[in-house]
Amino acid sequence: MNKEFAVNPLLPSSLRAVIVASSYWVLSVSLTSPSGSWAAFVGSLLACIAIDQFIQRPPLRDLRLGVIALVCVLGLTLGVGLSALLTGSAALAGALGPLSTYELGEVLQWFLFSATLSALLRCVAQRSGVGRVVEILFVATAFVITLAAHRQGMIHRPFFIGDFALVRGIDPSSILMAMGCGAVLAMAGLLMMENNHRRLPYHFTVLGLLCFSLLIYVQFFGLPTPQMTDSLGLTGAARAEGGGAQNDNPFRDGENDTSDMEAPVAVVLFRDDYEPEGGSYYFRESAYSQFNGTLLDYPSLEGLDTDLIDHFTATRAEIAEPLPLPDKRQSVRITVGLLAPHRTPFGLDTPVTYINTPNPNNLRFKQTYDAISLVPQFTFADLMGRQSGDADWTPAQRQAYLELPADPRYRQLADTILADLRPEFADDPYAKALAIKDYLDRNGIYSLKNEHAYAEDPAASFLFGDLTGYCMHFSFAATYLYRSIGIPARVGLGYSVPASNRAGGSSLLIQAINGHAWPEIYLEGIGWTIVDPAPSRTLVDMSVDPQNSLQQLLGDMLRDEASFDEFIASQQDAPFPLGLILQSLAFALLALLLAAYAVKIYRLRAPLHAAPALRYRLSYRATLDTLAALGLHRRHGESRESFARRLATLTPTFDTMTRAHLHRALGEPSAASQPDWLALQQRVRQELRPQLPWWRHLLAILNPVPWLKTH
Repeated sequence: MNKEFAVNPLLPSSLRAVIVASSYWVLSVSLTSPSGSWAAFVGSLLACIAIDQFIQRPPLRDLRLGVIALVCVLGLTLGVGLSALLTGSAALAGALGPLSTYELGEVLQWFLFSATLSALLRCVAQRSGVGRVVEILFVATAFVITLAAHRQGMIHRPFFIGDFALVRGIDPSSILMAMGCGAVLAMAGLLMMENNHRRLPYHFTVLGLLCFSLLIYVQFFGLPTPQMTDSLGLTGAARAEGGGAQNDNPFRDGENDTSDMEAPVAVVLFRDDYEPEGGSYYFRESAYSQFNGTLLDYPSLEGLDTDLIDHFTATRAEIAEPLPLPDKRQSVRITVGLLAPHRTPFGLDTPVTYINTPNPNNLRFKQTYDAISLVPQFTFADLMGRQSGDADWTPAQRQAYLELPADPRYRQLADTILADLRPEFADDPYAKALAIKDYLDRNGIYSLKNEHAYAEDPAASFLFGDLTGYCMHFSFAATYLYRSIGIPARVGLGYSVPASNRAGGSSLLIQAINGHAWPEIYLEGIGWTIVDPAPSRTLVDMSVDPQNSLQQLLGDMLRDEASFDEFIASQQDAPFPLGLILQSLAFALLALLLAAYAVKIYRLRAPLHAAPALRYRLSYRATLDTLAALGLHRRHGESRESFARRLATLTPTFDTMTRAHLHRALGEPSAASQPDWLALQQRVRQELRPQLPWWRHLLAILNPVPWLKTH
C-alpha cells in the first residue's frame, strides 16, 4: 500500500452531516411527532451531503450567499405553508384520516425546515470561517436546550425522555448522560474536522473513553447536586468542629441566581398527617443567634439554642430538654431524603428527635433519616399576654439573645413603629412583634438583586435604606428590631414550603427556592415562635410550577425499593412491552438500512474525491459494486480476468479497466501511463445501460447492499 496515506474527505463530510442531523433530531423530538423528528434528521442529512458535494460546482459555486439564503427562506416558507394546507384540508383528512394527515404535515414541515436551514448553515460554513463557528454553536444550542431541563436533579425532565424512561423502570439520568456524552463527542468531532482528519479515529477513541469514565463515576458517586441554598447555611460542608463561625457573609446580594430555583434538594414523607395553620410547612435546620460583633452567627456560647440538634447521628439523637406545653403540641414523624449535602439535619417546625434510617437508593439520596417533631398547636390567645424569654436562663444566655449592632436607629425605629400600638397591647411582646412584622410587610420590597451585602451592617443598609432585599435582610432586620426593645430573638434557617404543594399526598418535594430564613422570638411558657415578615411587594417571581410527578417519584424511591417498583409498574402500559420491542426492532432495521445505503453511496462516490494514488483501486471497486447491483458478480473460484472476459460482450471497457487495474496494482507504472479511471468507470455504466432491461437498473438503485457481492 502507498505510504502517503490520504483520508478521503467524504468520510468526515458524512460524519459531519450525521452530527448536524442528530442535532435537528434532538431539537425537534420534544416539538413534533417521532415521524417529524426523523424527517428533520433525514432532511438535514441529505442537505449537508448535497451541499458538500456540489458547493464547488456550477451553478451553486457561482451563486451569492444572499441568493442562497433567499432560496432557503422560500423553501422554509413553502414547508410551513404546505404543512398548514395539508393539516387544514378536510378532503385529505377524510381520505387519509386526521392522524395520518397531521403526520404528513409534520414530516413535510420538519423535512423542509431542517433541509433549508442545514443547507444555509453549510453554505455559510463552506465560504466563511465564522460560518463554521455558527454551525458548531447551533449544534451545541440544540443539545443544551433539550438537556438543560434535567440539570440540578430534575430527573423527570425533559418530559419526553423522563416519561420514556420511567414507564420502563429506567433512571432518566442514564439516558441523559448517554446523550450528554454523545453531544460531547459530536462537538469535539466538529471541531477536529476543521483541523486534522487523519487523527479523527484516535481522538474519538480517547473522548469515548473519557465519556465512559464519566458514566462510571456517576454510577458510583451519583450526579452533581444543587448548591443554591448554601447562601442560607443550609447545604455544603459541615461547620468547623468546636466553633460556630460562618464561613462567609450570608448576605450575597447580586450573586443569587433563580435559574436553578426549581432544583430539588430533599423530599419529605409524612408518616403522620399534619396541615399547618399558616399555609406553609416550616422546616428548621439551624439558627443564627449569637452576635459576633459584626452580625448574627451560629452560637458558640454554651446553653444557647438547646432546642436544636446540630449534627447527624448514626443512631438516634434527641434535644437536651423538654419543650414547653407538650399538651398543646402534635407529634409528627417525617422521613427525609436529602438530594443535596446539608450541614445539619432539619425537621418540621420543632424537631425533637432524629433517627438514622437505611438509605433505599444510595445513588439518588445523600442521606436519609426520620425526624420527630412536636409541632405547636397554639391559638392566638395562647401567645398573647406572655412575657418574653425564659425564667431559667442565666443572665449571659438572655444577654446573648438581646445583643445587636451598636446602632441607635434600631431602637428609634422600633419605638416609632410601636407608638401607634393600642394601650392594652403596649407591654405585650407578641403584639409588639406583630406590629414590627406588619411594618416590614407594608413597606418592604422583596428582591434578590441589591448591594446591601457590601455595607458594614447589611441589615441597617436594608432597613434604613430602600427596604429592598430578600428573606435574609427581613429576618436580620426584624430580629434586631425585636432585640432592641428587649425581646429575645434569633434568625431561624431552613425551608418554607407552601402546604398546597403537597397536593393531598404523603410526599412533599423541597426545592432550592424553598430555602428560607425567618425571625423567631422566645415567649415564656411557649418557646421559640416564628414571626415571619411577608412583604406585599416583590420584584422577582419566586413561584414555581408544581412538580407532582417528581414529588411522587422521589417519595416512592424514599419509602423503599418495593414501593418504587410498584410506582414504576403502575406507570407501565403493559406487563410485557411487546410494542416497545417491535418498535425497537423496526428502528434497528431502519438504522441498518440507512447505514447500508450510506456505505453504498460512499463506495460509489469515493473515487470522485480520492487522491490520485488511490483512484485506481476505488474506481475499480465502485465499478464492481455497480455490476453487483445489476446481478453481475464473480463466481466462486473465478479470477478477475475471467470475470472481465465473461462480461466483454456487455461492457468491453470493463475488460480494459480490469487489465489496467491489475497492471497498476502489481507493476506501479508512472503517472503518465495511467488511464483516466473516472472516465473508464463512466464508460462501463454507459455500455451497460442499453444492454440490460430497465427493471434490473431499477433493482440496482433499490439494492442497499451490492457491495456484499463484491470481491
